[in-house]
Amino acid sequence: MADSKRFDNYINGQWVAGADYCTNINPSDLSDVIGEYAKADAAQVNAAIEAARAAFPAWSTSGIQARHDALDKVGTEILARREELGQLLAREEGKTLPEAIGEVTRAGNIFKFFAGECLRLSGDYVPSVRPGVNVEVTREALGVVGLITPWNFPIAIPAWKIAPALAYGNCVVIKPAELVPGCAWALAEIISRAGFPAGAFNLVMGSGRVVGEVLVNSPKVDGISFTGSVGVGRQIAVNCVSRQAKVQLEMGGKNPQIILDDADLKQAVELAVQSAFYSTGQRCTASSRLIVTAGIHDKFVAAMAERMQSIKVGHALKAGTDIGPVVSEAQLSQDLKYIDIGQSEGARLVSGGGLVTCDTEGYFLAPTLFADSEASMRISREEIFGPVANVVRVADYEAALAMANDTEFGLSAGIATTSLKYANHFKRHSQAGMVMVNLPTAGVDYHVPFGGRKGSSYGSREQGRYAQEFYTVVKTSYIGS
Repeated sequence: MADSKRFDNYINGQWVAGADYCTNINPSDLSDVIGEYAKADAAQVNAAIEAARAAFPAWSTSGIQARHDALDKVGTEILARREELGQLLAREEGKTLPEAIGEVTRAGNIFKFFAGECLRLSGDYVPSVRPGVNVEVTREALGVVGLITPWNFPIAIPAWKIAPALAYGNCVVIKPAELVPGCAWALAEIISRAGFPAGAFNLVMGSGRVVGEVLVNSPKVDGISFTGSVGVGRQIAVNCVSRQAKVQLEMGGKNPQIILDDADLKQAVELAVQSAFYSTGQRCTASSRLIVTAGIHDKFVAAMAERMQSIKVGHALKAGTDIGPVVSEAQLSQDLKYIDIGQSEGARLVSGGGLVTCDTEGYFLAPTLFADSEASMRISREEIFGPVANVVRVADYEAALAMANDTEFGLSAGIATTSLKYANHFKRHSQAGMVMVNLPTAGVDYHVPFGGRKGSSYGSREQGRYAQEFYTVVKTSYIGS
């Protein structure tokens, strides 16, 4: 658009015009153009990698106070601008404004946390088995890291990759999702003024086929941290391992939420609604599999149908909206396809299933619930990534646990129960990286590890102190007297 502002890439401490530009449009109002965002070509990606490589020796050995101060400055500005940045996030991704402000707040807190981690770097000093020899075990920065982030958390996920990478002395080249570049650009602009040396942080926006391919395959990139689809993640793993680069993947989920007969019905319904439908179901931790034991099944389905009538779908910035739009036309088409699949497979449509008309043209979909579904159905096995959930009836806890674990994924899993026995057994026997007891499956803290098992994750955990496992390498030094 002629009157739209253009937003450039950030390479080696300079704003650099893109080889091309793409239009960022508000999914709540297709007439609202947020801006034109740069698309890097291969040469610009390679320039960013070279800049990061050149900055690495000085940054990786810089003082911990300088790192702390720069990261803390980023966190402070994010928190001070949380409402403004929340507005941007809600416009470009479609989260409701309260959710968007919450995500921005989380991003600010992540930078604050890792600013503190700069001052808490530790290792081991131990005696050798040989007299007169001592041993130091320390951690050093990995090197140049390529960060590839998804569209569903456009500021929190970049934050939880960038902050630890810089805190531990790495240099960064980040490629945000092409669908939502605005928040990543805003974050880069804040970082550009925080005191990092040129080349330590670089932003290259654009397509995975261009930017992602160069990052993943460059011999000058020491590690790739990727969040996104299973298919792309597995190919990245193959490419990185073939050249012995470190790789960290967060991919899909088909997260189960078990409801037992002894659960508090009102609480169970609320956490199921939160898990399945809030953030428009566009969370890798969302639960689209509601596994319900026979004694409470009918009451639960009826209560869910009633509760869903009060969910307000609308413009993400409008007060009172519970669920905003689906992020894009392509994602909306995928959601509608799975609704058709569910019906063709014989599941009963309890609520929703169609588009919602609002004051503005956007990608609005009614939250959708199926019942009378089987574990073998595609809607029970494949990740939908939208506000679509299905209820599967089981006989008892043992059957529920078996069904919950019967999936190629293992990110998050929840149980609603008043039984300490079942809660403790589920915590131990759930094959998921994160377990929620009487809480939604979606919703995690920023200071503890995040990640899954099986097809959901590969490599070390993200967030909290566990982030050092990916962003550092261990060195063992022997010192003789």
